[in-house]
Parts: sequence; C-alpha cells; structure tokens
Amino acid sequence: MLNQHQWWRDAVIYQVYPRSFADSDGDGMGDLPGITGRLPRLKELGVDAVWLSPFYPSPQNDAGYDVADYRGVDARFGDLSDADKLIGEAHALGLKVIVDLVPNHTSSEHEWFQAALASPPGSPERARYIFRAGRGPDGALPPNAWTSTFGGSAWERVPDGQWYLHLFDVSQPDLDWGNPEVRAEFVSILRFWLDRGVDGFRVDVAHGLVKEESLSDWEGPSTILGGLEPVGPPPPMWDQEGVHEIYREWRRVVDEYEGGRILVAEAWVQPAERLARYVRPDEMHQAFNFLYLSAPWRPADQRAVINRSLAANDEVGAPTTWVLSNHDVMRHATRLGFPVGEARLHGIGPDDPQPDTALGLRRARAATLQMLALPGSAYLYQGEELGLPEHTTMPHEHRQDPARTRSGHTVVGRDGCRVPIPWEADAPSYGFGPSDHSWLPQPAVWAEYALDRQQGVPGSTWELYRAALAARKEHGLGRGTIEWQQTPEKALAFRNGEVLVLTNFGAGPVPLPAGATVLLASEPLDTDGGVPTDVTVWAVL
Repeated sequence: MLNQHQWWRDAVIYQVYPRSFADSDGDGMGDLPGITGRLPRLKELGVDAVWLSPFYPSPQNDAGYDVADYRGVDARFGDLSDADKLIGEAHALGLKVIVDLVPNHTSSEHEWFQAALASPPGSPERARYIFRAGRGPDGALPPNAWTSTFGGSAWERVPDGQWYLHLFDVSQPDLDWGNPEVRAEFVSILRFWLDRGVDGFRVDVAHGLVKEESLSDWEGPSTILGGLEPVGPPPPMWDQEGVHEIYREWRRVVDEYEGGRILVAEAWVQPAERLARYVRPDEMHQAFNFLYLSAPWRPADQRAVINRSLAANDEVGAPTTWVLSNHDVMRHATRLGFPVGEARLHGIGPDDPQPDTALGLRRARAATLQMLALPGSAYLYQGEELGLPEHTTMPHEHRQDPARTRSGHTVVGRDGCRVPIPWEADAPSYGFGPSDHSWLPQPAVWAEYALDRQQGVPGSTWELYRAALAARKEHGLGRGTIEWQQTPEKALAFRNGEVLVLTNFGAGPVPLPAGATVLLASEPLDTDGGVPTDVTVWAVL
C-alpha cells in the first residue's frame, strides 16, 4: 500500500475545464460553486484527484491561460472564498485538488506588463519580459523569424519601437525566466496556493519557460500541440536545459509541505527519454505522455509507445502518466473515429470530413480500458466518462479559440472539445446550468450522452468507467508491472498481476485463454466468448 506521499504514483486524476463543467448561476459560464456541487459525482465515479484549468482573473483571450492575477479568482468563476470551499469540500470527499499554473507568459493586462509598457527600454519593468530592438535600419522588422503557435509572428511592436515576444497570443507576453524577480514571484505564487491547501500544480507549457539566450533565428514551425521533432537539438524556444533548474527549485518548495504535493509537466517533448528528464527524482512528479495520446490505433504502435514510455520513466524512478484526451486536443471518441493513421489532434469543422461516431466511441472505450490497466497514473478529461465526442459541426461564428483567428481561419481550433458537458437530458442546457445559456453551443445529441441517461444503465460508458476505476484499485493495476503475452497478429495482450488485458485490433474475433474469467469488457463478447474487433477485455486466469 502506497503511503500518502506517493498517492500520485497510481492516481486517476480528472481534469475539470471550469467554464464548461457546471454553471451555478445561469450565466452560461461554468464556475467554482458549480464544480463544488458536482464533486460527489466525481467521487462516485472513483477518481482520486481533480485538476482545475485556470480560474484566475483574466481577460479570457485564451480561455484563462492569459492570467492577469495569479492570486485571485476571476469574477466569472467566483471568488477566493469559493476556491477555499471547493478545496475543503474536495478534501472532505477524499479528493486531491491540482490547479493550473501558467508561468511561460502573463496576460498583457497583468500589472507587470502594464508597468513595462509605461516604462522605457532597459528599465527593470521591461526586464521581466522579453523585449528586444527590431531588425533593419529603423527597427521595423521583428527581432527574429519566430512564429506564434497560434499563427503569425511571435513578436509585437510597442509604440516606442521595441518588440516583445509572445509565443502564443499577442495578449500573452512571454516572461524572461533569466530574471531573478520572475523566479521569486512564482515561488511566492506556489506558496500562496499551497498555503490554501492545493495538492499540486499542472504546469502549462513546462518546456517553454527558458529560451536560448541569443534568441537565434528559427524558421521552422513553432507548433506545440503536435510535439517537437524526436531527433536533433530542440528549437531555441522549447525544451532548453535551463528549465530543469527552475523545477528543481520548485520541487524543494513543494517538498516543504505535508501530504505529498506534486508538480505535473505539460511538456510536448520527444523522445520519451528526453521527457523523462522532467520527472527525475529532484524535479517534477509527473509528465503527460502525449506520445501515447497520439499513437495510432494499431497493436505494434501501441506496444512500442507503452514499452518506450515505461522504460524511460523506470530509468529515473518515475511513474508513467497516461492520457487520451484534454482541453487542447480532439476528444479520443472522435479522433479514433477516423481511419487509422490519420493525424487528427486538432479541430474538425462542419465542412470537414466527419468521423464515424459509433466506431470512435467503440474504440475510445477499448482504448480507455487498455490505458486504465497500465501501471502508473492516468488522467481523464471531463465528459469522456460519458463517451462525449467532439462537437464537429459547431458553426464557425461561435468559435472563440485564438488559434483560429490568428491562423487566418486555416485552423479550426480547440472549441469542439470544450463545449459544456451534459448532466440531465431534459434540463435546460442539459443540466450544465439552471438556464439555457452556455458559452459555446451544445449539440442536440448531447441529450443521449447525459449523465442521468447513463447512471445505473448496464453497458453505458459512465458505468464502464466506474467499474474500471473500481477494478483498477481492487487489483492494484496502477502499482503493478506488465508482462506481454503472445496473441494473434492483430491483437495485443499483457498481464498486470493477476489481470490479463487483451485488445483486439483485427477484423475477426480473438479467443480468450481457456479458463479466463471476464472482469470487464468494453463491449459484449461474441456468443462463443470471443473478443470482437476494437474491444478490450480484462480477465483473470
């Protein structure tokens, strides 16, 4: 049995996207009281912790990832007392609480950046950010050719002629992490929330804080959400060696607090061995396994990424952290509804080829059962336990993702996975709130996915998740090890302790070993007990 300080090694952590989870006051925007009111459902589901995406004061140009005040709560979501109540209620239910931290950049409305704009070049206020002179005789060209991950130049010129760096939206100026004042401020922010009782931090763009000192030119794409190239040196804005010194300092801070507080890296880094450097014993506790998230639905690809991930993390004594969906990528119930091998992580619009919805859900349920049987920690994204697909037919006029506008509408954006989730089929806004309002439109099919249509219904996706989480705990799968088993060519099977996990990727059924007793199956087995196509089974021999 793991002690309290190691809870994160096998935890199942549920991501809450606050604006889309539960709306308590009917304004169409989810909020902290709404989350607090729904915590008992998460306890019933069987998760161990909740991760909250940003709820800080923000102009919301990038859905709260443009933070104006790291020590407050945006009025849209409530206030600090609501945050305190949420943390307290979660702890009373036995749930840990992880909050998002956004250290790569602030909002352009943050008091620091406003002071920088009001101060001259070379001032201490500007030294907190990355300001540079432009190129060319009159400085009218950006300092280098870097591009924003949302499209366009990564530089914006201010009236006095200098330029500031923004690897994301123009309203998200990058901080200069070579500045001791920046480092001291974020240590203070960590302590502010740790003192309020949070159990950890998910660190946004963890691989991006430090830039190569010379800001050398780079004409390659600045894509973050598709991962970095697995070979060669990293681009000058990503995965620089200096980030590790920052996280070693942060680790010393969180280790001062009781209860096993943790740091989780959002780091789009390849290969797995390089990602594992973020979870060395004196740095972070977890790092999202995006290589697994993006692996094709083929047995050889799945086995290869599982093996490499486990080996890389075992080398540094860290658990592997598995994930299939989040607020930045297409929901896996939709992603897996496209032909195998098509790289579709990002948005789908009404004019794009549409997925096979039934196939996507079938594969998503199988993929989830496979993931939850792997040793380590697992993250779930709100709504996946309902089988929610992407909203692929959302009219473009409703979309708000800055990636869409800055790309000249060549990128659909991430709004499709952020639509408010359904709780009650026949209620206003499907139970998201007490009114019909929702900040993004909900499709009519949401009724069939609502929680009240699934609870207590054998075979529903909610009941599958609940049963899987209970069995995962009962059999200690998160603390186990895997041993691959021989299977037909188009199947994949491993043992984790006494549990056999088999996934059939092929066109025909695959038999279970003689004497196997089925614990769970993502879909019903054939009448003769064979495992059908795109089905995962847990069995005990």
